[in-house]
Amino acid sequence: MNSSRPYLVRALYEWIVDNDCTPHMLVNAEYPAVQVPQGFASDGQIVLNISPSAVRSLHMDNEAVSFEGRFGGVAHSLYVPVGAILGIYARENGQGMVFELEPPLEDEDDLEDDAVEPDDQGPPEPPRPSGRPSLKVVK
Repeated sequence: MNSSRPYLVRALYEWIVDNDCTPHMLVNAEYPAVQVPQGFASDGQIVLNISPSAVRSLHMDNEAVSFEGRFGGVAHSLYVPVGAILGIYARENGQGMVFELEPPLEDEDDLEDDAVEPDDQGPPEPPRPSGRPSLKVVK
């Protein structure tokens, strides 16, 4: 099943903008393939204002969020893989959602190298989740 993160990010972005608030995105600046301006991250994270008035060419899909923004008066092209998005919220009231840290996906080439030859025992049983399921209340 596909990750729900890109769908939630797009929905929350639209909800925040529709309510005349300023969407901000918390990003793991050390995640592979992240392209953000150097020197603006703190503790490996950066908060980006992604409001329509602050960015140009905003594109959100299931793989990444990309746009052009200005930092210190200098234009930059930013690229944020969905796995690097740690949260999206409204600056005015803090309403939004925080996501768990997502491990980077391996390249498809690496997966082919690690392929295991099938055996006659059938498919392996999937691991059972440990502990109780949990849900978080988001306000």
